[in-house]
Amino acid sequence: MFTKNADIPYTELGGGVRRKILSYDKNMMAVQVDFDKDAVGAMHSHPHTQISYVLEGEFRATIGDEVRVIVKGDTYITDADVPHGVVCLKKGTLLDIFTPMREDFVK
Repeated sequence: MFTKNADIPYTELGGGVRRKILSYDKNMMAVQVDFDKDAVGAMHSHPHTQISYVLEGEFRATIGDEVRVIVKGDTYITDADVPHGVVCLKKGTLLDIFTPMREDFVK
C-alpha cells in the first residue's frame, strides 16, 4: 500500500532518461521518469491511456500533430494508441499514470 521512493531503483533507459515504477495494480500504474536536459522520450504509442504531470523542468510535448511546451504543474492526457513523445528543454521529471498498468514495464 505504501512505497518509499528512496527504496525504488532506477531503470536506465539510455540517452539521459531513467524511470522508477512507483506503484501499480492491474488497473493503473504510477511511474516517475527523470530526464536530463535535451533527453528525448521518442515518439511512440501503446494501448494504454496515459496522463503525464510535470513535477520539475520544461518539456516540448507532442501528441499526434499537436506540440506544446509544458512546465512544472502542467499535465497532458494521451488516449490509447495515439503517438506521443517529449524533448526535455530543462532537466526535469514527469509522473506518468497509465491505465491499465504497463505489463511490459515489469517483465
